[in-house]
Amino acid sequence: MLNIYNNADALFEKLKNRMDNKFDEALQIAREIITDVKNNGDKAVKLYTSKFDGVELDDLLMSDDEINKIYAKCDKELIRIMEKAAQNIEEYHKIQVQNSSIITKDGIILGQRVLPLERAALYVPGGTAAYPSTVLMNAIPARLAGVRELIILTPPKADGIKPEIIAAAKICGIDKIFKVGGIQAVAAAAYGTESIEKVDKIVGPGNIYVAAAKKLVYGDVDIDMIAGPSEILIIADKQANPKYIAADLMSQAEHDILASSILLTDSHELAAQVNAELKSQIKNLSRSEIIKQSLEDYGGTVICQNINQAIELSNKIAPEHLELAVANPFEKLDLIKSAGSIFLGDYSPEPLGDYFAGTNHVLPTNGTARFSSPLGVDSFVKKSSFIYYSCEKLQEVSGDIIKFAESEQLTAHANSIKVREN
Repeated sequence: MLNIYNNADALFEKLKNRMDNKFDEALQIAREIITDVKNNGDKAVKLYTSKFDGVELDDLLMSDDEINKIYAKCDKELIRIMEKAAQNIEEYHKIQVQNSSIITKDGIILGQRVLPLERAALYVPGGTAAYPSTVLMNAIPARLAGVRELIILTPPKADGIKPEIIAAAKICGIDKIFKVGGIQAVAAAAYGTESIEKVDKIVGPGNIYVAAAKKLVYGDVDIDMIAGPSEILIIADKQANPKYIAADLMSQAEHDILASSILLTDSHELAAQVNAELKSQIKNLSRSEIIKQSLEDYGGTVICQNINQAIELSNKIAPEHLELAVANPFEKLDLIKSAGSIFLGDYSPEPLGDYFAGTNHVLPTNGTARFSSPLGVDSFVKKSSFIYYSCEKLQEVSGDIIKFAESEQLTAHANSIKVREN
């Protein structure tokens, strides 16, 4: 089921071009809808909700009564599990909380203020699958950061919003839930409408149109990232368990036909065993057709000379999820330079991070792990510096500053210092 490559270049080229043409088309559509929402507010939002979701809305905001009725339908055991997961997520993210800082030295005060964003919008998909885990992963770091108001944007469906989404929102203390999704939701949050107040940041996954909309509004509002299709890369040696590897590869392939599942190994025998396991296990999975197409189009096994070469290739790909299915994985950890989240050993499969362990599952995709990081508390704060110099301290350094400014031919800068010289 996975094509086997002795050279990774052809596979890399496939991955690089996954989104190009479709994304250009999505950008064009998103641009038109965003303009309409900017000009016409709620009226445009309701129009597109009717067109794309088939739901006629009187109010975009969910009432407390609606929320409580849907919450009552949620499986109580699932609520208990989500509460436990929320505790793990909070415990992990607490270590990321930063405090303002200050340096004082003889007439000089320098400092950094760490301030929470005022308002953030969490986009929660409501299409073929609903993801309450996404609510937890986005909202808990935002709350720890001190964001004053958190809202959810989620598309309405004829049969209503999923109870598990509402339950996750209650666990996280979401302030408002709006029954709107798609490009129109992103535009409404970015620019404001009669019902939805403009936010400072929009986070959360969505389809290609949501991603395109987030790209277009960035700059007028902050976003978490331009998320591409999900990815998993597994580095495995000959001792690895092919049953586990096959299961983990499919755990990401089921997200989307554009998802990428890659195995890097130094063992031809393991590669064959994994393919056999894929064929066996896929028969029992509900999204088998999506998995099959994803594996065929964007999956692959690369046979490497050794595990160190596999790690070099992995760093080049910079995958969203990386599993180290090798003997003594901690010995290889320092060699990993680019990956969103790293899973070590046989008993740390990727879904452990998706749902429960506490690390964040909002991760950089499409190779952006080379220069970006998982979502966290820092994603919901802004920083500003402050400076105080006494008169005496400014006099001590004024000549240096004037010389520096004049070297750049910025005489007004230099003059700003000169007029303060005694």
